[in-house]
Amino acid sequence: MVESFSPGEVVYIIIRNPHAQDVAQVQQAAVVVNPENPSELALFAHETYYPFSEEFAVFKTEEEAETAYKEAFGTYEEFDEFYG
Repeated sequence: MVESFSPGEVVYIIIRNPHAQDVAQVQQAAVVVNPENPSELALFAHETYYPFSEEFAVFKTEEEAETAYKEAFGTYEEFDEFYG
């Protein structure tokens, strides 16, 4: 998977809130050289470096990420009785 990305490329990831695992969002990230291991690539989002791993769903376009997000989590419109 990592082989298909290059440093400087903008990608979209589905990232979970570390404080509330049932909360996720599509976030723009940059593909960068991992500062801790220059022979590897990393994702840079929220001023944090994330190594490529199974933990992240990485997409080339925002549309692909949004479609995958909706398939995995649905949309708020799908919940008739939303209290919040």
